[in-house]
Amino acid sequence: MKRNVRMEDISDGRLYDSNDMVKAGCMGCGSCCRGMGQSIILDPLDLQRIKRHLGIGFEGLMTDKIELNVVDGVILPNLRMAGPREQCSFLDEENRCRIHSARPGICRLFPLGRYYENQGFRYFLQVHECKNENSMKVKVKKWVDEEALKKYEAYIKRWHYFLKAVEETLETADDGLQRRMNLYILQKFYIEDFSSDRDFYEQFEERIQTAVTELER
Repeated sequence: MKRNVRMEDISDGRLYDSNDMVKAGCMGCGSCCRGMGQSIILDPLDLQRIKRHLGIGFEGLMTDKIELNVVDGVILPNLRMAGPREQCSFLDEENRCRIHSARPGICRLFPLGRYYENQGFRYFLQVHECKNENSMKVKVKKWVDEEALKKYEAYIKRWHYFLKAVEETLETADDGLQRRMNLYILQKFYIEDFSSDRDFYEQFEERIQTAVTELER
């Protein structure tokens, strides 16, 4: 999701790499799990992890856990906020995440964000987002909590710049192509399961190469 803001207005002015220390650690008050609107956008790995964790398919999650919205011209799923407090559907009564081990990448990052440039990205600290005033210093890679971090970061870059290419294509596409491309992305990257017997990233790369070919036709 694009944010039309100045970095100096939302960050501490620094960009971080995975081995850097950053003042991002919190105690988990749950405030960042409320009132987030449609901003917790899910990538294919996010949804695959949630489906496996809960044993629920895409259609089952659509009943009350996720929803679809247009993000920069592309239809993508996001976590649904529900109830009078507009909180994440996975937040329990004790402000704990029911799917913590399978939580989405945006949740793993918070209060960090990603700054994309030159076909890559670095991390930045969002200084006005977290309500905790006593954040602890942690190493970025420990905070993100991804076992195969290099593979994960390569995947995130691939997905981001693929969506950017799709967005640029759809800007001048007719309604028919827009619909077909959006349905294709939902089907191949979100609805269809990835095999648990094979490496996710290998399967993702196969699907995205096919998708790029479709996009270039």
